[in-house]
Amino acid sequence: MTSHFHTRSLGWIESHADRLAIGISGLCMVHCLSSAVLLALLSTAGGLLNPLFHEVGLTIAIGFGILALGRGIAAHGYMMPASVGALGLGIMAGAMSLPHDGSGGETLWTLVGVGLLALGHDLNRRAVN
Repeated sequence: MTSHFHTRSLGWIESHADRLAIGISGLCMVHCLSSAVLLALLSTAGGLLNPLFHEVGLTIAIGFGILALGRGIAAHGYMMPASVGALGLGIMAGAMSLPHDGSGGETLWTLVGVGLLALGHDLNRRAVN
C-alpha cells in the first residue's frame, strides 16, 4: 500500500512539476523584490538575509529543472524549453556571486534568471500538453 501511494505521489509531482516550478519562481520573485526594498529602506538589514537561504533555493530550482525539464525532453523531444530554463538557472547561479550590497545588481540578474527559468517551464508545460 505504501509503495502504491509513493508511486502515485511521485507521478503527481512529475506531472505537475512545471506548474510547481513556475509557482516557486513567483515566490522567488516576491522574495527578491521584497528583499531589495527591505535593503533599500534599511541598509543595515543585510545581515538578516542568510546566504544559505539563496543556496538552498537555487538547489531546489535546479532539482525541479532537472525533473520537469528533463521529463519534458523525454516526453516531447524539444530542447528549447530545457535550454531556456538552463540559461535562467545559470544566470541565477551567476547572480549569487554578485555583491549583496543593496545596489540592485544581484536582484536584477536574479529576476532575469528566474523569469527565464519560469519561461522554460511554461514552454515545457505547453509542449507536453
